[in-house]
Amino acid sequence: MTDVQRARTGAETTELVLTLDCPEDVGIVHAVTGVLLEHGCTIAELKQFDDRRQERFFMRVHVVSSRGEALYEQALRADLEPVAQRFHMNWELRPHGQKRRVLVMVSKYGHCLNDLLFRARVGELPIEIVAVVSNHLDHQGLVEWHGIDFHHVPVTKENKPEAETRLLDLVDQYTVDLVVLARYMQVLSESLVERMRGRVINIHHSFLPSFKGAKPYHQAYERGVKTVGATAHYVSDELDEGPIIAQQVVEADHTYGPEDLVAAGRDSECKALSNAVRWHCEGRVILSGHRTVVLR
Repeated sequence: MTDVQRARTGAETTELVLTLDCPEDVGIVHAVTGVLLEHGCTIAELKQFDDRRQERFFMRVHVVSSRGEALYEQALRADLEPVAQRFHMNWELRPHGQKRRVLVMVSKYGHCLNDLLFRARVGELPIEIVAVVSNHLDHQGLVEWHGIDFHHVPVTKENKPEAETRLLDLVDQYTVDLVVLARYMQVLSESLVERMRGRVINIHHSFLPSFKGAKPYHQAYERGVKTVGATAHYVSDELDEGPIIAQQVVEADHTYGPEDLVAAGRDSECKALSNAVRWHCEGRVILSGHRTVVLR
């Protein structure tokens, strides 16, 4: 019986995901898959991308093995290390399906928070929401109904440094892998963004920079827009301009009133954010300068 057959019949197997990026070179796939073969791995999924413009190579491999998990992962990691050094790789090896520990931040708009809570609860996302932080109390009841810790951290111009220190304390306290800004309407400081680089995802409507400030959908209505969309991205020190992970677009027409545009916008924001969180937590997103490579 092969490893894939064991997985299909429910026999005990170990599944890991290897993600990597490195400068272009000859023999990268051969070297990596050679190590996997030596360890008796079956490749369940392999995605790769050769960025010829940037001369950089990206790969994600999902492997299955019938060997014991702890020793198998340790031995595989040891044999991959020389290959990684040879090709100057950034790489990560994680158990497949391992849930990432997520802290969600939200202000008054609760649609993205509610969507993430539901998708996590039914197992649609590979995440465990360990805590929710808000500068308002509006969603405390919802969060606690889900059995999740809620932390009220008010933010003013005067106490912002203390509020961010509290946030970082919570990140450490809950051993957080990823912070999700689910319509959190506060700008994070450059120092916090740099410390959490590649570990904070934000969502915003895709009218930027056309319609900024309050009621962007009402502004869009006045201009007769024909599409509504949303962008999920990693947070950078440039406001709403971090590396894009996922986007959603919904067509609109002259029959849409401001409320219709708002409703369509909520849907697109929820879907773009949940896709970004899923792909990040499945190890499908690799940062590449100001861009991302998403190996779906």
